[in-house]
Amino acid sequence: MNWFSSTRYSPIGVDIGSRSVKLVQYAGEDASASTLSGWDFPVESATVDANTEETQIEAIQNALDGQSFHGRTAVPCLSEEQLFLQNIRIRKTDDSDILRQVHQEAAGKLPFPLAEAELRFLEADDVRQGNEIMREVIVMACHRPLLEKRLAVIEACGLEPVAVDVEPMALLRSYRDQFRRDNDCLQRAVLVHIGWSQTLVVIVEGDRMLFAKYLPVGGRLFSEAVASRLDMSLTDATALRRHSGDRRSDQQDPEIAQSVAEAMRPVVENLCAELAKCVRYHSVTFRGKPLSRMVLGGGEASPLLLEAIGLRLNLRNDLSEPFRRLASKPANIQQSQWEIASGLALWNGA
Repeated sequence: MNWFSSTRYSPIGVDIGSRSVKLVQYAGEDASASTLSGWDFPVESATVDANTEETQIEAIQNALDGQSFHGRTAVPCLSEEQLFLQNIRIRKTDDSDILRQVHQEAAGKLPFPLAEAELRFLEADDVRQGNEIMREVIVMACHRPLLEKRLAVIEACGLEPVAVDVEPMALLRSYRDQFRRDNDCLQRAVLVHIGWSQTLVVIVEGDRMLFAKYLPVGGRLFSEAVASRLDMSLTDATALRRHSGDRRSDQQDPEIAQSVAEAMRPVVENLCAELAKCVRYHSVTFRGKPLSRMVLGGGEASPLLLEAIGLRLNLRNDLSEPFRRLASKPANIQQSQWEIASGLALWNGA
């Protein structure tokens, strides 16, 4: 992390989600300490995904107020609402032609004109297609007006954006910071980040991203299922689901836990089916090395979901702990909620 050679503090990672904002900053040459702060949007705003730039600015300012963040540099990110994300396949050729091929392929898939896009791509790996060796590429693009709005929000809070990141890269950084052993770098893992409206799936090998995709399943569908079955409001169903899912089994009311689990089962099965498709795509496309583990994170992650998904995918499973190596770990928080903000704070110019 080269930026620690010139400054003691990392940029402030700014994660603007559907239900809250989260800020993280690391300190020390070994990132052994952190400052973190979050602020929830009003319940009615988060429930209908009606967050405006004004509510985002207010939430970030409230999260900053009274906290010991150092400096004003920040790294926000683009999430599923702003980011076009897709794996494509092109012919292997020289670098200049790769750019032309990516633009040509993306132009027909983007939901906005290519001329109005900020587009980046990662070369994943060589893959076989019939008798030909092709190049798998991950395309990430944003409609420029949405990017400008995100920057305007950050600047309105008195912060200085030094970069705009994307959720898949922040998730990869957080994973690599948690699993640092040499053996971990050689293994392939599927990272599952469950948010309120979408689930982000990223398949990695060490520092290399092989696959990334958003799935249209998230906490909202879990809560809607519980609300429908138990005849309660979406807000109450969300609170009940999280209270039941986050508590240890010996502290749960068995009857309530069973009702919540049964209500969520069809949605969990749908999510597992979508995840299985991603795993299958990996096994067919990137042959030679199997997946070794699944890491579950995001604001909607829970031990209950970890167990259910782990059983379906038949993989070793871990709950994301982005602050696992800190000398003094933040108390009384669900660490998995902070993995995107943590990965943003670990941005080092790459």
